[in-house]
Amino acid sequence: MDVNMDRLHQFMGKMVTDIGAAANAALIRTGDRLGLYKALANKGPMTSAELAQATGTTERYVREWLSAQAASGYVEYDATTKTFSMLPEQAMVFADDDSPVFMGAIGDMMAAIMLDEPKVSEAFKSGKGVGWNDRAECLFCGTARFFRTTYKHHLVQEWLPALDGVVAKLERGAKVADVGCGHGISTLLMAKAYPNSHFFGFDAHPGSIAAAQAAAASEGLSQRVTFAVATAKTYPANDYDLVCFFDCLHDMGDPVGALSHVRATLAKDGTCMLVEPFAQDKLEDNLNPVGRLFYAASTMVCTPASMAQEVGLALGAQAGETRLREVAKAAGFSQLRRAAETPFNLVLEARV
Repeated sequence: MDVNMDRLHQFMGKMVTDIGAAANAALIRTGDRLGLYKALANKGPMTSAELAQATGTTERYVREWLSAQAASGYVEYDATTKTFSMLPEQAMVFADDDSPVFMGAIGDMMAAIMLDEPKVSEAFKSGKGVGWNDRAECLFCGTARFFRTTYKHHLVQEWLPALDGVVAKLERGAKVADVGCGHGISTLLMAKAYPNSHFFGFDAHPGSIAAAQAAAASEGLSQRVTFAVATAKTYPANDYDLVCFFDCLHDMGDPVGALSHVRATLAKDGTCMLVEPFAQDKLEDNLNPVGRLFYAASTMVCTPASMAQEVGLALGAQAGETRLREVAKAAGFSQLRRAAETPFNLVLEARV
């Protein structure tokens, strides 16, 4: 076998970069959980001793953490003053939960993926799945916080207005079902924006529903928001004006059955909104940084979740619009259009 040494060196450079990024996922989680990023962004420049004092942590650990962060380009280091700081752009990503580009929650998701790797590897051999109920606990809160960033900045502002006639219904007073609602982030965002409407969040994971109920109570929305444990094929019919699936249809074992149930529970002129990870239809068109992330998440989370359920269609997180259109058509929806998109999301409107 002939080896091109230039290509080998380039590939090894890529591997060192990727391994460094993987190792720092744990440090992102540490910085997020201990408030290191927020303190540095708000009070920097700081020495390691000053950051440790501000966060109630130990200087020696903080010094090593800061060094790794600086080597990653996640924080800045001034060799003259021996202080660390964060640029506004870095702070937006790691220190501001309300930023449109916040990614501090990624550490929880990466931790869950690594903790559950033995289960997924076993599923590779058995052909079985790994259900959502069998996942590491940090996956649930990490997923909620990760998707909150996108939903907070796009759902009410862009996605709902892109649907035909839906905002007018919500303003007058509509009934909305949020299927696979998780911790209820999307449900509560809509409820706060449209005080005349009633919202119903359903999820098969009892722990997530308990978290959603607590969040609704803390925000004073329990009168207009109801959360209940139910699957996409068993939630109660109620002539909904809008039924939403946020980044979850591809996780379901029987997405055709789920959408068939939606059709039976919609009002006569109701709308189904599908928010799915952005993907082109062909594999070769998804071989890019976004596709890399989504294929990895799909391998470790989405596909095992679907395989653990009935049918186990396993659409995966990169199904693409054509495949989703086929699923909607098989469920009885005659109209499906791309209503909006972001670099990370496809927003599809389905109507009977």
